[in-house]
Amino acid sequence: MSFPKKGKFFPKENGYNEEIGSETNGCFVEEIASALKRSLGDSRAGVKTVAAWTGANEKTVKNWFSGVYGPRGAHLIALARHSDEVLATFLAMAGRENLMVAIKLAAAEEAIAELLIAVRQLSSGDPGDLVE
Repeated sequence: MSFPKKGKFFPKENGYNEEIGSETNGCFVEEIASALKRSLGDSRAGVKTVAAWTGANEKTVKNWFSGVYGPRGAHLIALARHSDEVLATFLAMAGRENLMVAIKLAAAEEAIAELLIAVRQLSSGDPGDLVE
C-alpha cells in the first residue's frame, strides 16, 4: 500500500483490492449510532454528554451519532458504562443477549429489596426511620 500523493486520507482498499471488514464495521457503526440516538436523542446536548463521558472531541462524537465512524476501545467501554442502550447493542452484536437479561434481573432484584425496606419502615409506624 502506498501513501496518497495529496490529501490526508488513506486509500479505502488494501493491497489486494478487497474491502477491509466493511460489512461488519458498517453494521457496528450503524448499530452504535442507533443506540446513541435511542439513549440520548439526536441533539447537541447528547453530543456534549457523550463527549463528557468519553473524553472524545465533539466532532468525533458527532461522527459516531451520524454513523460515519464508530467508537473504538476505551471510548466504547465508557459508552457501555454510561448507556444501557449501547451496552445492550454491543452484547446483542456479540451474541450475548443473555448477559443483558442477567443485568436487568439483578437491577430488578435490587429495586425490589429497596422497596421492601421502604415498606417495612412504613409499616413500623416511625416516620423518622425513612431514609431519603
